[in-house]
Amino acid sequence: MIEILTSDELTRARRTGALVGGILQELKQHTTVGTTLLEIDRWTRDLIERAGAESCYVDYAPSFGRGPFGHHICTSVNDAVLHGMPNDHALADGDLLTLDLAVTLDGIAADAAVSFLVGAARPAESVALIDATERALAAGIAAAGPGARIGDLSHAIGGVLTAAGYRVNTEFGGHGIGSTMHQDPSVPNSGRPGRGYRLRPGMLLALEPWVMADTARLATDADGWTLRSATGSRAAHSEHTIAITEHGAEVLTAGSTTR
Repeated sequence: MIEILTSDELTRARRTGALVGGILQELKQHTTVGTTLLEIDRWTRDLIERAGAESCYVDYAPSFGRGPFGHHICTSVNDAVLHGMPNDHALADGDLLTLDLAVTLDGIAADAAVSFLVGAARPAESVALIDATERALAAGIAAAGPGARIGDLSHAIGGVLTAAGYRVNTEFGGHGIGSTMHQDPSVPNSGRPGRGYRLRPGMLLALEPWVMADTARLATDADGWTLRSATGSRAAHSEHTIAITEHGAEVLTAGSTTR
């Protein structure tokens, strides 16, 4: 299903996006050496409830997971890149943490992710991974607009990642979003320009480049959810929800409020 939002729905989408971005900003600011992943999950629950929103993850039970997920945020550390299930791991100086959050507010969902380093340590490989995903995300957003095709976005994202020396996995990628978290069309992190669905004003898309340092192969934890690099190398993931407008792409999850 591909939804085209009305003007009123887009207004609501902006509020949801600001909430998601604001929560991620607040979590990043409060996460320090010694913080546990379960603490982050509890903070997220409290912020979602305070806003009168609903988590998209607690009851989420897709075919690729061992659901329901049962938590409010995905917390992926170091070699984990997607769907990291919160546990009692205490974060150490230099850990690479990815927070991936989706909520629904007033009937519209938004989805975003941010990778960052905990503490003062700045391992060069981790810095490069984060930088590549952020630049790829910016390239995908720049390629989006009315009349562009999905392949244009995928090509822009994949071009940045491969130029940075990373192999691209296309098992998981971006997606449509709206009244539900995951919708058509899918937006792979690599593709051919000029191919795929043509974008129209009113569409919402979640773009999410992610890479692992030396592989494109994934391994699944015993929890049935957490996806890691098959080699144990570090990984990073960046994501925004965007709206296609008459004038281009509007980033909804840059974040300004958690209220």
